[in-house]
Amino acid sequence: MSQNADRPTLPISKLDPSFKYQVAKEVGGERIKSCFQCGTCTASCPIRAVDEDYNPRKIIRMVILGMKEEVLKSEAIWLCTYCYTCQERCPQDVGITDLMFALKNMATREGHMHPSYNAQIGVLSNFGRMYEITDFDNKKREKIGLPPVSNSKEVVNVILEKEELKGAAQ
Repeated sequence: MSQNADRPTLPISKLDPSFKYQVAKEVGGERIKSCFQCGTCTASCPIRAVDEDYNPRKIIRMVILGMKEEVLKSEAIWLCTYCYTCQERCPQDVGITDLMFALKNMATREGHMHPSYNAQIGVLSNFGRMYEITDFDNKKREKIGLPPVSNSKEVVNVILEKEELKGAAQ
């Protein structure tokens, strides 16, 4: 019996052969087809050291194979911490950190935004920043000679609506 007998298979009809070209057209994804799967990115990744599910080489391979839905719905693309270690060490200059940004942008456009981002958009929408500014906060600012800060949620909500992210938090 083969070693892969327990692994689910993906029918070829579920693959999108144009996916790698779509990614290559994205800012940050231009060099994806230069990857020769050496594994330097995965071996040097600090996230990989603590989470074996994160594997940049595997993500790139999935893109090349056309596994569009699997990549864009994946939790893995959201794990990159932008330390740029992989990008600095890649012998093919694939720009893996930038590639992860590109994949996240594509996922977001297709409605697959990570739940943590949805929560952040909700906070931004409610307070105009990542935390609420209270009278207490402004009194502390005043004591040390800083001007008060207002919650500018109206401006932020215009931006969220323009970027079609306003409804993402619901």
